[in-house]
Amino acid sequence: MKKLKAAVIGMGYISPSHIESIRRTGIAEVKACTDVNHELAKQKAAEMNIEYVYDSVEEILNDPEIDVIHNCTPNFLHKEISEKIIKAGKHLFSEKPLARNSEESAVLVDLLKKNPDIVAAVNFIYRMNPLVQDMKDKVAEGEYGKPRLVHGSYLQDWLLYDTDYNWRLEKEFSGESNSIADIGSHWIDTAQTVLNSKIVNVFSSLKTNIPVRKKAKGMVEAFSKQENQDYEDKKVDVEDSGMVMVEFDNGTQGMFLVSQVSAGRKCRLDLEINGSEASCYWNQEMADQMWVGHRDKPNQQVIRNPQLMSPHSQQHTNLAAGHPEGWNDAMTSNVRSFYKFILDNKKLATDKPDFATFEEAHYIIRLVEAILESNLTKKWVNIQ
Repeated sequence: MKKLKAAVIGMGYISPSHIESIRRTGIAEVKACTDVNHELAKQKAAEMNIEYVYDSVEEILNDPEIDVIHNCTPNFLHKEISEKIIKAGKHLFSEKPLARNSEESAVLVDLLKKNPDIVAAVNFIYRMNPLVQDMKDKVAEGEYGKPRLVHGSYLQDWLLYDTDYNWRLEKEFSGESNSIADIGSHWIDTAQTVLNSKIVNVFSSLKTNIPVRKKAKGMVEAFSKQENQDYEDKKVDVEDSGMVMVEFDNGTQGMFLVSQVSAGRKCRLDLEINGSEASCYWNQEMADQMWVGHRDKPNQQVIRNPQLMSPHSQQHTNLAAGHPEGWNDAMTSNVRSFYKFILDNKKLATDKPDFATFEEAHYIIRLVEAILESNLTKKWVNIQ
């Protein structure tokens, strides 16, 4: 089988996970990388044994051997870089969000439609956990009955102190939303995937718990520990927590909570579906387990077992039962699904992938904007 050759643009916090997953697929290899911080790119390339470090995005785009490009740049560069990649005829795997706002993301959706041979994905990773895929299949098969309620949260603590700071808090770089766009979007994508249904109505209450933060004057890599720094006070006008009620187009009601100021919570995305016959619950910090609730018989604590999963979800699990799979495995499953889609000569216009498409990511941005609108108007907002 042919191996696809990939390049990575942006060598910050998330890029090592992309590079590891590309290599783990066995059907692709990382040939090159670049970053606006050339010294960082050289350092990371040396650490991860990447052969070529290009001086610019244009050099990567002009390399005829590169089949796929991973856009791992900050949010404010997503539209610009992704446009160039599509126009250069390269397949594209983009970090989320697709862009800073729906105006930008709509441009990318339209551009992709004009280039139907390009396969493009957005890295909504949690949907690709094998038990999430299995939940989706079991919901579709009616194992839990008709879905009535869906609820959960995504909780972190990396913004707990006023000395915690990141470019995600600056609208110019991140967009109008922080916690809803950054982590709430993951919950939205996971819930919509499991229910195979879109959220169409939202009502929200958002909060900026720390309106003034201390920003380190030196360069700090995302999510790294800050010590012995000089600071400047910065006003913050994006949310760091929020509550959202939702209604799906299949009639299911729901609610989720997001927070980046919850001490002790690191990356707690959890999701519960309450059906007319049974309930199911999944928490990504214990990704290899799922709870199933019953009324008239004992509840179950289910451990991932490929032999007991749906035939479809089995393709997204790689280890035998008793060998825990987690975040990196879901990431690899996402990347593998994308690369295999390319190698199988599938087209987004005619074939439905398991990974998140540009159209799905664009819809999530519209949902985030509706959540922001609801917070201002204190009214339900419909997404049509």
